[in-house]
Amino acid sequence: MAKREDNPARFGKVAVLYGGWSAERDVSLKTGAAVVAALRAKGVDVHGVDAGRDVIAVLEAGGFDRVFIALHGRGGEDGVIQGALELLGLPYTGTGVLGSALSMDKVRSKLVWKAMGLPTPPFVVLHGEADLETALRQLSLPMAVKPAREGSSIGTTKVTEASQLEPAWREASRHDVDVVAEPWISGGGEYTAAVLGEEALPLIRVETPRGFYDYEAKYEADSTRYQCPCGLPADQEQALQQLALRAFAALDASGWGRVDFMLDAAGEPWLLENNTVPGLTDHSLVPMAARAAGIEFDELVWRILERTLTGGGAA
Repeated sequence: MAKREDNPARFGKVAVLYGGWSAERDVSLKTGAAVVAALRAKGVDVHGVDAGRDVIAVLEAGGFDRVFIALHGRGGEDGVIQGALELLGLPYTGTGVLGSALSMDKVRSKLVWKAMGLPTPPFVVLHGEADLETALRQLSLPMAVKPAREGSSIGTTKVTEASQLEPAWREASRHDVDVVAEPWISGGGEYTAAVLGEEALPLIRVETPRGFYDYEAKYEADSTRYQCPCGLPADQEQALQQLALRAFAALDASGWGRVDFMLDAAGEPWLLENNTVPGLTDHSLVPMAARAAGIEFDELVWRILERTLTGGGAA
């Protein structure tokens, strides 16, 4: 008899939701294709579904038993699809409705972290031109200006001079009515902590010759460098992993995800954002961290899906 953990039949018919209608559609298509291939290689009855506005009807007609969410950005990572799956009674991977909505919204994420005493940079929400002067008074240059509810650094600008703030705000406001300005943390490097279950995987340090880790550096450039092991002393890495787990749990996130943060020149961490459906492509960070922990890609995807049997949404 096959061991329980090796029996793909227990998952039933699985839908992998990818694509969608967000600005991150292209990345989601790649993530979804990789997930479908991994689960198929493990013998799972898996079916890719390009999620359009008719996705509820498609899922109802498909006779699926559970869903692997591979949708990035709005509609897939913000609690919308999670709420729909709750109504359908379909177990799904990753974080539930509340945690997804909180994590997608950088303003609310930072308010929660701040209330819990977790380190995140000070910020100003830019609703209009009148708020630009406030940002210049309250925050130091350089600063980051970004949409409150986008991922993959879409619409993000590094502002180094006061004259750049207005065009940066206008670019970000093309993507969201709420725009966040915060000091640009530098001096100690950019790091990410992948979370799988209740464990933080080995940290990754990200380095790019570009101005910052933007969309091209994330998905297209070959010049981005990833250090895993990250190069930090073991005790510091462990402390940062614990911080990431606290930040993840504070937003009611669960299952799997990724917490991004910066270190300043003094080595102090500053939380940037929590990703509840991070990428699973050949440039993605969670598979890289999993590999460093001895977990190959197919096994990683299997473990994420496996949690729908016990702890996934609508289960």
